[in-house]
Amino acid sequence: MKQTFCSIITIGDELLIGQTIDTNSAWIAQQLNPLGIPVRRRVAVGDVKADIIDAINQERKNADILIITGGLGPTSDDITKPLLTEYFNTRLIENEAVRRHVVSFFEKRKRPMLDVNLQQALVPESCTVLFNDAGTAPGMLFEDQGQVIISLPGVPNEMQFLISAHVLPYLKKNYITPNFIHRTLITVGEGESYIANRLQSFEQTLPAEIKLAYLPKINIVKLRLTGTDIDENTVEKYFIELKNELSDIMYTDTDAELEQVLGQLLIDKNKTISVAESCTGGHIAGRITSVKGASAYFKGGLVPYSIEIKESVLGVNSDTIQQLGVVSEHTVLEMAEKCCLLFKSDYALSISGYLEKNDHGNEVWIGVSDGVHSEAKKIIAPFDREKNTTLVVNTALNVLRLWILRS
Repeated sequence: MKQTFCSIITIGDELLIGQTIDTNSAWIAQQLNPLGIPVRRRVAVGDVKADIIDAINQERKNADILIITGGLGPTSDDITKPLLTEYFNTRLIENEAVRRHVVSFFEKRKRPMLDVNLQQALVPESCTVLFNDAGTAPGMLFEDQGQVIISLPGVPNEMQFLISAHVLPYLKKNYITPNFIHRTLITVGEGESYIANRLQSFEQTLPAEIKLAYLPKINIVKLRLTGTDIDENTVEKYFIELKNELSDIMYTDTDAELEQVLGQLLIDKNKTISVAESCTGGHIAGRITSVKGASAYFKGGLVPYSIEIKESVLGVNSDTIQQLGVVSEHTVLEMAEKCCLLFKSDYALSISGYLEKNDHGNEVWIGVSDGVHSEAKKIIAPFDREKNTTLVVNTALNVLRLWILRS
């Protein structure tokens, strides 16, 4: 079976100068992967006609399917539509359905419509129009010399609508691709190289049809088994072996974030949590509440950044801080215990430390408590402030998760 490949071109000067982060390519690749259509290359180009044409010609050498995002708006820097019209030697014509949609779009929002907005209804005659219910710029699909070139708006929600509503159904109908089976587990607390060392023998047993990928982040490593044209039971057999090898550091055998796993654990146990975080400045609460339905288990949080607030609002004993230090085991234990009382939660998590190395060092203390029993853990923050924040938040969420599992 011939493998079908895709390339993605994202268009916009803002992508090249770092003003906008390209999330579109990652999302598109995630949607194509279950179809067995891997993305061979991802290319970003500016709003320059010659560069865009060069990118299209180059990627047509590498892929069967080319997906282009960006440059379909109504302003002068949006040059993708006239460029593709010229590239495919066709002409712009008005699409009546798109015109009615654009008019209705502005009428429903009670916003004035400019002449330039009606230009969205002009489309290349040789393309298949992909109707855009999420915005005014339609997508365009060209079939040329056995290849498919698809142009979509760069606005993420519009692009995602068009991929889901039009592009994926088209690809499923027109391409027969290899069967890919993915299994994912995620670990926390151990580095990629250490895990790879542990898995040397396991990797040697994998058949050629199954590949193991390491996807590391700060303090977290995602491991993905991918089987190609192999039965699901065989992949599952090796996945169970992988989980057994890493059972001590695995926090989930699904593609889920740590805060999602923690939230489900709290729901299953019908328990609540609260947080008192100093140096992380609310990032832990932000991660917890990023999960839909977090109000079922998250009572609230406090950012007692100063010593004064730790004492006057949270209720930490001033003698504890003066005698043992604001960054100490005893201080975070007391912070967690007081937090439990303040928010009337089943568990509390506390943080105090230094996210940048200074005269006091670069240690961070994490405390957990259920109001009766408490525990503290010290870690060293060796990176810059941003990375150390991620390190501490990931570690703290996992410390709380393990505490709850043991309780």
